[in-house]
Amino acid sequence: MLAPLTVGFATGLSLILAIGAQNAFVLRQGLMRRHVLPLVMFCAVSDAVLIAAGVAGFGVLATRWPAFPDLMAAAGAAFLVVYGALRLRAAWRGDGALDPGGQAPTLAATLGTAAAFTWLNPHVYLDTVGLIGAVSTQFEGPARLAFGTGAVTASFAFFFALGFGARGLAPLLSTRRAWRMLDAGIGLVMWALAAKLLAGLG
Repeated sequence: MLAPLTVGFATGLSLILAIGAQNAFVLRQGLMRRHVLPLVMFCAVSDAVLIAAGVAGFGVLATRWPAFPDLMAAAGAAFLVVYGALRLRAAWRGDGALDPGGQAPTLAATLGTAAAFTWLNPHVYLDTVGLIGAVSTQFEGPARLAFGTGAVTASFAFFFALGFGARGLAPLLSTRRAWRMLDAGIGLVMWALAAKLLAGLG
């Protein structure tokens, strides 16, 4: 069972390492040290649910409902445009997360944003349900379960490392200018991802 477990871990990690909206959000929250544990748990558990669906063979949803990918892409792009605009506004104003007097997002707001980044992102479905589900078909029975376990383990390891490891970057982001650059970078990434989603519609 070690081989499929290793393949599952490597597959899951290779897909999740790409810079995306969800990862950027987790990184930013980790740097602010706000609601990190519930956030990384939410992201990892969401990935686990989607990976389980893919390994169980539910990747046929897109073929049974052809409009599903485009609907998810449009909704995800709209959310990315709005969130990107908020980060760019924060960069312009210089009212980033380092201001201790600023109003911190509530846990509900943080998890709501994470939910949108996760469940309105069609690339998440492509990676977890689609690609991981497709790779899992080379295994049968207990070996497929081991593969799925490896992929889920990779997701948990990555999000915990990203969320809590971000604290090590805090000294590099100790100035308002650094936070403005971070917010600007995140905003531009969000808009680039939104453009990519919209370009693929139809």
